[in-house]
Amino acid sequence: MATRAQATDDTLSLDLSDGRSITVPLAWYPRLSHGTVDERNNWRLIGNGSGIHWPDLDEDISVQNLLEGKSSGESQTSFKRWLTQRPTVNCLDPTEQVREQEPPSGPN
Repeated sequence: MATRAQATDDTLSLDLSDGRSITVPLAWYPRLSHGTVDERNNWRLIGNGSGIHWPDLDEDISVQNLLEGKSSGESQTSFKRWLTQRPTVNCLDPTEQVREQEPPSGPN
């Protein structure tokens, strides 16, 4: 069971209740790697610590999958749809399109 999660620009690390820690490349989880620091820091344990949920990124990762070395199973179609629906996207890859929020309309 997980007790803590931390995502840096390059890695996702979990501390487990049995004293182990596991670190995997953040690139395994595209939603996390495209998230802001604040979005990655906003997580909560789910299933009594059997998983981690990032509400701002709509991402759930199970401890079991991390222990088995499994990366995200999300399809490219689903991921691209998620990217286009984000109000802002902080892309790490400069070849990807960046969407910005519309400026508020109103009197000048």
